[in-house]
Amino acid sequence: MSLNKASIIGNVTANPKISLTKDGSKIASFTIATNEKWKSKDGTRQERVEWHRIVVYSDGLANIVERYVGKGSKLYVEGQLQTRKWKDKEGNDKYTTEIVLKGFNAVLHMLDSKKDNVAPQPQNNENKQQVREAFDDGMEDIPF
Repeated sequence: MSLNKASIIGNVTANPKISLTKDGSKIASFTIATNEKWKSKDGTRQERVEWHRIVVYSDGLANIVERYVGKGSKLYVEGQLQTRKWKDKEGNDKYTTEIVLKGFNAVLHMLDSKKDNVAPQPQNNENKQQVREAFDDGMEDIPF
């Protein structure tokens, strides 16, 4: 038996990107920043920030992300860790570890109050087409 589960609370660092698969399913991707603060032995304040890639493969959750999640939104997400391999422009292998939300085990809770949670502006059709084309090309050059 094994368990692959990651859960974080943090703030969205930029408006989510919404793309479509070839079969028309929505995918939402965004980054959440988490931070840790402490005092060092000499009493100075320290802080460390981690950035976590989130990918939502559930149409229902992707619709919620598209409509209600924007830069600065505070979220609780729970999903599975997944590492994806891709090639950069020079042909070098690169790896990206993401928290993937799909299926019945995906959890996304918006922690902002309604008045604080402002939906992002929709992307124009040209941007959506560029994202769709990049996804269709296998995302070799896109490290997200």
